[in-house]
Amino acid sequence: MSPLKTPEEWLAAASPPQKTKGALKLFLGYAPGVGKTYGMLSEAIRRRSRGEDVVAGLIEAHGRKGIVELVSKLEIIPRRKVDYKGTIFEEMDVEAILARRPAVVLVDELAHTNIPGSKHRKRYEDVLEILAANIDVLSTVNIQHIESIAPTVHAITGVVVRETVPDWVLQIAEETVMVDLTPEALQNRMRRGDVYREDKVEQAMRNFFRRGNLIALRELALRQVAEQVDRSLLSYLDEREIRENWAARERIAVCISAAPKAQYLLARAARMARRMDAEWYALHVDAGGKPDEVSEKSLEANLHFAESLGAKPVRLKGPSVPDAAAQFAREKRITQMIFGRTAVEGWQKLMYMNAINRFLRNAQAVDVMIITQEPD
Repeated sequence: MSPLKTPEEWLAAASPPQKTKGALKLFLGYAPGVGKTYGMLSEAIRRRSRGEDVVAGLIEAHGRKGIVELVSKLEIIPRRKVDYKGTIFEEMDVEAILARRPAVVLVDELAHTNIPGSKHRKRYEDVLEILAANIDVLSTVNIQHIESIAPTVHAITGVVVRETVPDWVLQIAEETVMVDLTPEALQNRMRRGDVYREDKVEQAMRNFFRRGNLIALRELALRQVAEQVDRSLLSYLDEREIRENWAARERIAVCISAAPKAQYLLARAARMARRMDAEWYALHVDAGGKPDEVSEKSLEANLHFAESLGAKPVRLKGPSVPDAAAQFAREKRITQMIFGRTAVEGWQKLMYMNAINRFLRNAQAVDVMIITQEPD
């Protein structure tokens, strides 16, 4: 018989596991001047008032009085001076932060590229080292600095974004806060000189800060946050083993064959997905048998066509089409499933309806749409 545990051992067993890595919280904006740094500093001051050990690792004030006033209320880690080609630059002193070991550190402008000779090439790499030392980080980033979004921003604004952050860095953030402001309000801030010096305002508003640009950038930022919220919900459902489909966002899947007529289904699904702003998949199930060369080329063409319309093409193998499709619908939490049907009669019609019923039995709460196609 094992000895009884001491009270201390019971407490240790009941306590949550010790935190071994810092948490990253991001303040995301769609343009300079929306208030990311101000929001980050405001939270830091609130945390400090609650007794947390908070320091400013690096804040880019850009001469803004409101930012300077807030920074003065925090302990500041002095910057490290770097000599590059005879000119002295200042960068964040990661070693000083690690030596100080605060509970929380503020690091502005996550996408910044460090001066050559620094320990890391990018500021986000500095942040990763700080997080690994079990220090929480509050940081800021604009939507145009996300690696996969930078080309879209260039197409919209004509501005080449040279400093970017890999998408996976945003995905490790435990929390992302979008600091939002209407384009009209941001332009008013610009005119008051709250963002740039007065001599730069007019040029900025004729270029990057045009109203159309700001509307598009804001939508990109909203979509980014919505995607992260969606991932968080899926993780929560998986962790809690919740099998019900919480349809907070529409997810469409269209089941296709190698036949050329499948492109009609894909076009219909693409229009539906656009109207509902839905994530969607083009699903092909190989239920056995070796396809001939013509069928394989036709299938590849269909999947390529689906991808060009914005779908995620998926090829699966399974014992039967309805079983594999139902399992896929459960795993991806599909809300709407689209099947094609050729207007046929007799035993083929009966087999088709049996397959649909089998899918419905196994797929749980999924809406099914059957779209009639012209026969080959």
